[in-house]
Formats: sequence, C-alpha cells, structure tokens
Amino acid sequence: MNMEEPPADHTVEAPQPRAGRTGLLLVLAATAIAGISGYAITWLVPRVVGFGDYAGFAVFWSLLFLIASALSGIQQEITRATERGVRDASGAPRSRARTAVFALGAVVVVVVVVASTSALWGRAFPEASDALIWPLLVGAAASVFVAALTGTLYGVHRWKAIFWIVVVEAAVRLAAIGVALAFDADIAVLAWAVVLPFPLAFVTVWLASRRALVGTSLDVGYRQLTWNVARTIVAAASMGLMVSGFPFVLALTAGAESAETLGLVVIATTLVRAPLIVTAMALQSYLIVFFRERRSAILGSFLAIEGGVVAVGGLLGVVGWLAGPAVFGLLFPGQPVPDGWFIAALVFSSALLAGLCVSAPAVLARSDHAAYTTGWLLAALVTIVLLMLPIGFLERTTLALLLGPVAGLSVHATSIVAAARNVPGDGSAAPVGLPRI
Repeated sequence: MNMEEPPADHTVEAPQPRAGRTGLLLVLAATAIAGISGYAITWLVPRVVGFGDYAGFAVFWSLLFLIASALSGIQQEITRATERGVRDASGAPRSRARTAVFALGAVVVVVVVVASTSALWGRAFPEASDALIWPLLVGAAASVFVAALTGTLYGVHRWKAIFWIVVVEAAVRLAAIGVALAFDADIAVLAWAVVLPFPLAFVTVWLASRRALVGTSLDVGYRQLTWNVARTIVAAASMGLMVSGFPFVLALTAGAESAETLGLVVIATTLVRAPLIVTAMALQSYLIVFFRERRSAILGSFLAIEGGVVAVGGLLGVVGWLAGPAVFGLLFPGQPVPDGWFIAALVFSSALLAGLCVSAPAVLARSDHAAYTTGWLLAALVTIVLLMLPIGFLERTTLALLLGPVAGLSVHATSIVAAARNVPGDGSAAPVGLPRI
C-alpha cells in the first residue's frame, strides 16, 4: 500500500469529476434557450408598447439584472469553494462554512440594501418607483438563492440540474410576459412577470436535486467566505454595469436625449451584443472549473480561447456593418434604424467584453481575487467615465463599450502572464483545448 503524507491542512479529498464536454454542451444548450427567450422578449415588448414605453420596462429589467449580475459573484465564489467528501485526518467530515447558512444571511443584507437605496434607483423611473419596489425586493432575494444553488451545482458538476434551472427560469419568464402583454401592458405587471421565474426555478430545481447536494461543504470558513464573496460581488456588479445594467447607466447619463433615441440604443445594444456576451457570461462558472483543472497550462488555454472569441467578433462585426441595418428594419418596421458602423462597433465591443468574461475566470481559478476584482472594477469605471464625456450620445456610448473592456483585460492578462512565468516547466501541463470526459 502506498502510504503518502496527507496535504498540509491534514485533509483528504475525494476525487472530483472533470468539467467534461457533456457539461459544456448542457450549459451551452441552456444558454441558447435562455438567449432565444431573451431575444423574444426584447422583440415582443417594444412591438406591443412602442420604443418610448419600452425604455421604462428596459430600465427596470436592467436594474433587476444588474442586481442579479452582482449577486452572481456569490455563484462564482461558491463554485470555486465547493467540495464534496473532504475529511480530516481522523476520517470525520471536515466542518467548514455551509452554503445554505451563508445564503440566508446574504438575503437579509441584500434586501436591506435594495430597500434602503430605493430613493436613488427610483430616479430612473420616478412615475413607477413605488410599484416596483416589491418585485425588485423579491427578485433580489430570490437571486441570492439561485446564485447559491447554481454555484453548488457547478461545484459538484451537476450539469443536468444546471441546465434545468436556466431553462425553467427563461421559459416561465417568456410565457409570463406574453400573458401579461395580452391583458395589461402596465410596467408593474410586466415587472412581476420578469421576477417570479427566479423563485419558481429555484424551488423546482432544489426539490429535484437536494439529495445530490448532501455532503457538500466549502473550503473556507464564514469570515473568509464573506471576504471572498464581497470581492467577487464587486467584480460581478462591475460586469453587470457593462452588460445587463448598461441600459440603466445609459438612462442616467443620457441627458436630454429623447425616450425614442434611448430606446433605440438600448434595443440595439441588447440585441447586437447578446450572442457573444450571454454565452460568455453563462460559461463563467464552467470556465472557473475548466481553468482550475489547467493551472499549469493556464496561459496557453487562455490565449486559445481568447483568440477564438476575438476572431469571431471581428467576423460578426463585418456582417453587422453590411447587413445589420436591413435586419433591424425588418424586425422593427416603421422605427428608427441604427447605422451600420454603430452596429459593427457594438458587435466588436461584445467580443472584447466576452474576452473579459474569459480572462476573469482564469484569474479567479487561481484564487487571485485582487486582480479579478480590480480588472472588472477598472473596466466599469472607464465605461462610466466615458459615458459622461461632452460629445455626441452615440460616440461616447461607442467609446465606453470599446475601451472599458480593454482596460479590464489589461489587468487580467497581466495577472495570467505573471502566473504563467511562475509555473515550473515540469512537463505536467494539461493540453490546450476542451477537457475530455
């Protein structure tokens, strides 16, 4: 018998499954279904209510998913920290922080923060802020539970459950909004239709998968977990400002721009940037697992994926320039149409932001929370500052979308290169590419 010494913390960890192609395919399939649902909603609502009224709905959607994006930092840290079957030197289960206990505490904090700041975010839709506080509180609280559950499922590679939590949420939301538009286009009714799928998806998948989560724990205590989550939430909130929260930021910085112009830019940025960004965001936790298994070959894996993302973005940018205005006019007849150059810039900016969604998991997989947070925070700050430049609305929007991600990528790339230089060349690096089952 081979009697090896236990690790330095005197724990023994059960072998963990790898992030195989099956997991990748299920996550991508769920992302595609959710993306189609999101596209349908973005097309359907303005067709029914018009660009002007759609702007108010889009700002609420943006604020809700900005909060959800920020809380996805909980998912990412729980993904990194989740372990199963880890025992101490005596063979007893190791006792560390429990995800459910942490999630309950986080819900209380989130509800208090959202409620106490309602006077600030209510400026974005002053006529309906009182009616929207309750759906926003419910959505924020449910997002905590969804993030905690999804992070645990990623941590133990329960790919089918991850698939279903994404699909149930997206499908129910599309159906609920369709019903709401058929009977009442009031923004408060639409808000509840957007929010209720969060708790429904959580309850459905938790009931179906709770037995599979028995025996899981986290590799840190509550104090360290809270500190790690605080940093990932700052990073995720910064990401949310540039993605789902971008219409909310645009509304605050639009100045004297008309509701129709704001609605046009919001719809264009949402539709054009979605394919690359939604896919990259949905793969965040998968990529954490992917890069965690390839720490000794992290630079090569990062460059291979990053190069593919930028190449696809460049190709789609050319297509957007040539065909984008015609497609937009077909989707929204009788409405204003954005110029081809603007559509191309939006497409390429989505490739840069998707690249940032690749670099971030690579950094976090090494537990470099400082570089992870700094990169996202710098990207968000550059985006906000550029949106306030005293130049044309479309021009400053374009600059913000392009240069914000570049700033964040520079921080993450520096961390990854520095880490690669410190890895000894022992020949043990995993090959670049997708993992095998």
